[in-house]
Amino acid sequence: MSGNNPYSGSYGSQMSATATYGGAPAGASPAPMSSPLPSSASASAPAGGGGALISDTTTATFARDVLEASRGLPVLVDFWAPWCGPCKQLTPIIEKVVTEAGGRVKLVKMNIDDHPSIAGQLGIQSIPAVVAFIDGRPADGFMGAVPESQIRAFIEKIAGPMVDDQAAEIEGALAEARQLLEAGGLQNAGGIFASVLQVEPDNLPARAGLAEVMIASDALDQAREFLSELSDEQKADPKVSALLKRLDQIDEARKLGDPKALEAALLADPDDHAARLNLAKIRNVEGDRQAAADHLLTIMRRDRSFDDDGARRALVAFFEVWGPADPATLSARRKMSAILFS
Repeated sequence: MSGNNPYSGSYGSQMSATATYGGAPAGASPAPMSSPLPSSASASAPAGGGGALISDTTTATFARDVLEASRGLPVLVDFWAPWCGPCKQLTPIIEKVVTEAGGRVKLVKMNIDDHPSIAGQLGIQSIPAVVAFIDGRPADGFMGAVPESQIRAFIEKIAGPMVDDQAAEIEGALAEARQLLEAGGLQNAGGIFASVLQVEPDNLPARAGLAEVMIASDALDQAREFLSELSDEQKADPKVSALLKRLDQIDEARKLGDPKALEAALLADPDDHAARLNLAKIRNVEGDRQAAADHLLTIMRRDRSFDDDGARRALVAFFEVWGPADPATLSARRKMSAILFS
């Protein structure tokens, strides 16, 4: 790299040049460029590649290739010359990084021996020089054959970090499946969760979602078997743990008797806390969370000592399955706190 490089050691310094392309620059005269070596030192141009992401430009096509193109995505302009040794070092590295960036930026190369005016308008005094254009204006740049890691960091600064397209697609699919599940579209939700598992067999949110579809479809044994294949660490995940507890609650509720008989018992004796507790557990697995919580809160108001504070313990167990942000959890927790601290 040239010893008089004003950008030496200042990778990522903000470019502030203003230029008019195809005419005289506005403002002060541009700083002189470094003088090229004699023609005997000339060498062939660095090899290019990469299709549409990597191309060459001229003074005549600069506005189209760079200014207009940069309104769609950042364009890196590599100013180079055939005689420049550091340019030959930079070329394969920056082309590799741009290609691996997956279309987040374009690279346009300009031979300053053939087309010196643009570099002169930008005040470039040493090459290789790379200037990033965004929305038709120079935004940032660096000079010299910098390491690959710095080029990657520069592109991330200009274009943002690399996004894993497959991961993004999976996240979108899972979100769609959750919406379908909440709306009662069990078959479609289950199909999406299953499709994600074909791509990522260990995707825990997809496995938990498919198990939830099974539970909602009353395929309880299938759901339990499906979740039993998980490791202990996976079973400790809050979503999976909540599903396992939900299965236990369903199994328990099915042994508690006829809800109509329990309602009749409460009409005869409103202080039949055992009947009320059982009815709360049945209403919970039926999905009537407000009724389930109200029954338990009623027991707490009338007799905290019943079943060794069993109503509070049952309500906390419901919260663990419903989730901390569920509206039923938030409402019942406020009411429970009012009872406990009144």
